[in-house]
Amino acid sequence: MSFGRLERSGTGRPMSDINMTPLIDVMLVLLVIFIITAPLMAPSLRLDLPQAEGASVGDPAEFVTVAIDADGALYFGEQPLPADALAQRLAEAAKANPQLEVQLRADRGVPYGRVAETIALVQQAGLTRIGFVTEAPASR
Repeated sequence: MSFGRLERSGTGRPMSDINMTPLIDVMLVLLVIFIITAPLMAPSLRLDLPQAEGASVGDPAEFVTVAIDADGALYFGEQPLPADALAQRLAEAAKANPQLEVQLRADRGVPYGRVAETIALVQQAGLTRIGFVTEAPASR
């Protein structure tokens, strides 16, 4: 036997075991990706919507969401906006599509006066189709 030469002992049969290391590496990479992206998929605006029974109507073709949280802050989609900026965004949306529906999501603790002000703001922007979003009551 000389230096640097490798000799094989045995018959030289191929190894029939599965190498698990690449499989585990891929699984851990996917786990990290899911951990990072999971918070991004959940809506960040948490509202305690009132519960009401009603006919389930299919979503309209085009709509925008206006939300009022428990503190009375206004949101256009997920973006918080002051009332004047919200009115401007709604007016721009009304110019683009006058048949656009506004889906109003108001927290259960919001005073009715704040909801009425928001409805007036939407109507002043030129949008007349307003829908109220609620949660279905829990089954008994």
